[in-house]
Amino acid sequence: MNGKTPRQPAKAAKEAAAKPALTEPVLLSGGNPQIPKGYGDAPVQAYIAAMPGWKSDLGRRLDALIERTVPGVRKAVKWNSPFYGVEDDVWFLSFHCFTKYVKVTFFRGVSLQPAPKGKSKYEAVRYLDIHEGELDEAQFADWVKQASQLPGERM
Repeated sequence: MNGKTPRQPAKAAKEAAAKPALTEPVLLSGGNPQIPKGYGDAPVQAYIAAMPGWKSDLGRRLDALIERTVPGVRKAVKWNSPFYGVEDDVWFLSFHCFTKYVKVTFFRGVSLQPAPKGKSKYEAVRYLDIHEGELDEAQFADWVKQASQLPGERM
């Protein structure tokens, strides 16, 4: 070479340094946090902490109700949503953020009494859309208890 050092590595290093470090999770469509797949309480708590606005408080309430209702519940984050189950990789519910509400999915919701009103293209699934200030804790806890005693969904 002609005694000059190539500029490419320095330019690449400078560009990398100029990019901000990702400290906050990315919010996907509707404000749903993008959290890496993981098992246990830590990824679920990271998801809940990243839920925008009033939804984060709702996520903490849902999580606490589920833990109180189903001692020893298993947790995971899959497909950018918290999942709850009673066995490894067998789940009875999940929730997901949308712009104006949080959608709870009961995988065997058609068997709940009374069944949540939100229907799915999957016959067994029922949804509960919770808007700000609308959580009926007693009904939710009852559904969680029933759902945890049904055969779960393997995923």
